[in-house]
Amino acid sequence: MYQTIVIGGGPSGIMAAISASQNKQSVLLIEKKKGLGRKLKISGGGRCNVTNNLPYAEIIQNIPGNGKFLYSPFSLFDNQSIIEFFESRGLKLKEEDHGRMFPITDKSQDVLDILIAEMKKQQVVVIENSPVTSVDFSDGSYTVKLDDGKTHHAKTVVIATGGTSVPHTGSTGDGYQFAKSFGHTITDLFPTEVPIKSNEPFIKSQTLKGLSLKDVGLSVLRKNGKKRITHQMDMLFTHFGISGPAALRCSQFIYKEQQQQKRQDIQMQLDAFPSMNEEQLKQKIISLLKEQPDKIIKNALKGLIESRYLHFIIEQANIDLETTYHHLSMQQINQLAHLFKAFTFTVNGTLPLEKAFVTGGGVSIKEIVPTTMSSKLQDGLFLCGEVLDIHGYTGGYNITSALVTGYVAGYYAGQFEPITT
Repeated sequence: MYQTIVIGGGPSGIMAAISASQNKQSVLLIEKKKGLGRKLKISGGGRCNVTNNLPYAEIIQNIPGNGKFLYSPFSLFDNQSIIEFFESRGLKLKEEDHGRMFPITDKSQDVLDILIAEMKKQQVVVIENSPVTSVDFSDGSYTVKLDDGKTHHAKTVVIATGGTSVPHTGSTGDGYQFAKSFGHTITDLFPTEVPIKSNEPFIKSQTLKGLSLKDVGLSVLRKNGKKRITHQMDMLFTHFGISGPAALRCSQFIYKEQQQQKRQDIQMQLDAFPSMNEEQLKQKIISLLKEQPDKIIKNALKGLIESRYLHFIIEQANIDLETTYHHLSMQQINQLAHLFKAFTFTVNGTLPLEKAFVTGGGVSIKEIVPTTMSSKLQDGLFLCGEVLDIHGYTGGYNITSALVTGYVAGYYAGQFEPITT
């Protein structure tokens, strides 16, 4: 009989096992695939963005999917605790833009090695390559059955099976079934941090395919044309739509607008010059054209923005690329400035969940005690990580949520004593 069985060997599960075993408690970690931390190894392009150094309020802001839930767990273990955890074990971290923290070695394997070494030190028993088929509770203890028929018993269980994104790493939604079997509600699952699809003629003709725009404002529009969300970052045009950081961050809002508007097609807007207003941009265009009034417009405005996008917007404004300043009307210049600031196009969804970096939705947080990560429906059951309905943007926010909720779940699972009648 173990004190705790942790199901899932990702960052949240490993941290739960470490935390549960710190008072010499007996802990078993079960991973369905061969090798632990498979998703962790590929995160941050193989460098592993292990947490974020921003203040709580900003971290929560970057976790639009129920981030406020994390205020309670943060009181026991937070982003600073994560930094301290790795640095005190010999892995120095470095800070990059937007507070992103990486191992100084730029190797995700080094992050994983420390987590695995800590589990070994605390004598956590690890079983790999063993899918769990069922979790049952009777007479005050849990029975976890594996697909080879073997069973293991514990006072507490931590479900840390991840979501359904990046399924080749082993996260295929098993945890939702285990949680459901104890009466938990699973909210709608949807892809987040995923590229966006469009059937616009300029996408189908691949006019802008492979073009990257730096530091643009990309917005998802509501039915009334107002902006629901805007992200100012880089973006990329692809053969099926748009990608890059700004598009990935907008993706969950495409899904949400589709639900709200009850239709597939959603409008997006691209502001190529977010640091200027339309009037300032118009004056800049006029002054560039006036400097070389005899040059054709596509050459006179060269350098204003990437050439392909410049030519594209000139054509969208129904202006001949070969025309000169003398032949332009003020209305055409106004239209050009307007399109640079508010090019509106239609998208029709995102790539599927298995192509997403992060799963939106999951076990309803209304059924979880935020201070302990325990189930409100079942004594001795704890849940953590991406199996919960918590999701953030990329930038160290999801892994922060995974490690924090994992630590808290393990801490209380390790101390839990069933009430015997």
